Amino acid sequence: MIVVMEKNATPDQIQHMVDRVQEMGLKAHVITGTERTVVAAVGDERDTKAEALESGPGVAKVLPILAPYKVASRELKPEPTQIQVLDFKAGAGALGVIAGPCSVESEEQIMSSAVAVKKAGATALRGGAFKPRTSPYSFQGMKEEGLKILAQARAETGLAVVTEVMTSEEVDLVAKYADVLQIGARNMQNYRLLEAVGKSGKAVLLKRGASATIDEFLLAAEYVLNEGNPNVMLCERGIRTFETHTRFTLPLATIPYLHRKTHLPVIIDPSHGTGHAYMVPDMSVAAVAAGADGLIIEVHPTPETAASDGYQSLDFEQFEETMRRCKRVAEAIAVS
Repeated sequence: MIVVMEKNATPDQIQHMVDRVQEMGLKAHVITGTERTVVAAVGDERDTKAEALESGPGVAKVLPILAPYKVASRELKPEPTQIQVLDFKAGAGALGVIAGPCSVESEEQIMSSAVAVKKAGATALRGGAFKPRTSPYSFQGMKEEGLKILAQARAETGLAVVTEVMTSEEVDLVAKYADVLQIGARNMQNYRLLEAVGKSGKAVLLKRGASATIDEFLLAAEYVLNEGNPNVMLCERGIRTFETHTRFTLPLATIPYLHRKTHLPVIIDPSHGTGHAYMVPDMSVAAVAAGADGLIIEVHPTPETAASDGYQSLDFEQFEETMRRCKRVAEAIAVS
């Protein structure tokens, strides 16, 4: 349920309501909006009576949250959330672009990529140090050495580092080097991992599972939010359908639908969503036009020699042109 506080509610009254919610065995999430503060009471409400909270000092009203996902819901927070990490911003009118190679392969590869994508307008660098691969014989990543290279690239360019974490045991290690923890599609419903990144306090980029429904996607985000971490971005990276002309099917209708249901930023991955480099520019532009809060694009110095996903990676020149097109569309629809 949502405890809506009066506009003039004092900090002591808000804290009193937080204490009351916790006394009832529920988690309290304080959301400060542009006009008023609400306290979300999240948990098993079967033995909870709204009347017990309505009479509290400074309380305007108590409302139920109808959506199965509570903290992620627009019912709780009507205003869009903006997430900022260093110079990277996404949501509430800001378009954030994350770009870089699928895998960290060498210092030279990452440094040249970081310089190129920043020059083109990206504000975050992607790169996998730990790689979940379908085949055990495929390149598995450089692990901590790769994380160190990403951190070095941040130090030299100022780009925020976005990289995947695969297990709850690795969260502390990856969080030591990264600015945004990415949860891959295969781990979307790894609930212990979601709880661990929630406790880390780091911003999280949560990718939709290839066969996950939107409700399952939002409930996965809820695991992170429920640990008190509000910095979650939802990444649509395509779903598995019967089509074979693309690697996955990239449903851009997800963007307006999620914006109606949740306040969290929506990031689009046109690289995994199509699996073909020639499709990535057009789908990036289309995503911006549809209202995406950000893009995550695979960019490699020489895609044909990439250790992974070269067939869906742009080279530097292609990425620069894609960014020029995206910027023109963003300006046309008044997105910064």
